[in-house]
Amino acid sequence: MTIDHKLILKEIQDYVGITLGLLLYSFGFTVFLMPYEIVTGGVAGISAIIFYATGFNIEYSYFLINALLLIVALRILGWKFLSKTIYAILVLSFLLGFFQTLMPRDEAGNFVKILGEGQNFMSLILGCTMTGSALGIVFLNNGSTGGTDIIAASVNKYHDFSLGTVLTFLDLLIIGSCLLIPAFGDMLQRTYMVVFGLCTMVIENFMLDFLMNRQRQSVQFMIFSKKWQEIANAIGTQLEHGVTILDGHGWYTGHEQKVLCILAKKNESTVIFRIIKSIDPQAFVSQSAVIGVFGEGFDQIKVK
Repeated sequence: MTIDHKLILKEIQDYVGITLGLLLYSFGFTVFLMPYEIVTGGVAGISAIIFYATGFNIEYSYFLINALLLIVALRILGWKFLSKTIYAILVLSFLLGFFQTLMPRDEAGNFVKILGEGQNFMSLILGCTMTGSALGIVFLNNGSTGGTDIIAASVNKYHDFSLGTVLTFLDLLIIGSCLLIPAFGDMLQRTYMVVFGLCTMVIENFMLDFLMNRQRQSVQFMIFSKKWQEIANAIGTQLEHGVTILDGHGWYTGHEQKVLCILAKKNESTVIFRIIKSIDPQAFVSQSAVIGVFGEGFDQIKVK
């Protein structure tokens, strides 16, 4: 059996990326959201609600709820889907507890509000910017933090509901449940928590979409050069990238011309330009943004 070293390296990179994302999530959640008792969606939101209302450790409830969801979903989704999710749940459960031990506390044992009293909304913005970015990092590395993602994936497997629709509905239920908990104060105070919770949804989803879309942005290159063969070879070998060679015909000159057509990730643009310039500084190159690229090496076609 041959060992695919590239596959192993990619898996290692995924787990490193997931771990970094979880570190950022734990830091943002613990430092900026918990001291101000700000509620979010997902299982982390359920755990936060339990913690604010009863004082039960957030990392314990987070782990227990996810463990129950994993048991239910294991037969539906399988080990392959859940392997990195299990890793993320274990690591995040540990990190949430670890960061709480590092947090300064006042004389009453409550977390110190880093930004000071009355800075709830500023803390919400900073915290959710971090947690939303962290979720984007985890998803970009083929991971998941579990929780409601497991429910959404299970529902999506058997019913024609998008993941986003299911997740939004569940988050609204979780955040809205604050209205039913007397420990959070009178109805005005509970409404205040719900409104802040809805703001966390908006900011986290914005950061998540921003990172995901930015990473997936693609571009199209059209390269006109007499050294088209050398450029194609360099891009194909150095980037291990596919290159399409088109037959062109100049209207003014009447000459036949080979044209290289390349679809690439936006973050590969600089490398491609460097390769072109090093081989033929006089090459004529056009670069255009494309809305979506689907197929091998890019996004999968998911239309039913």
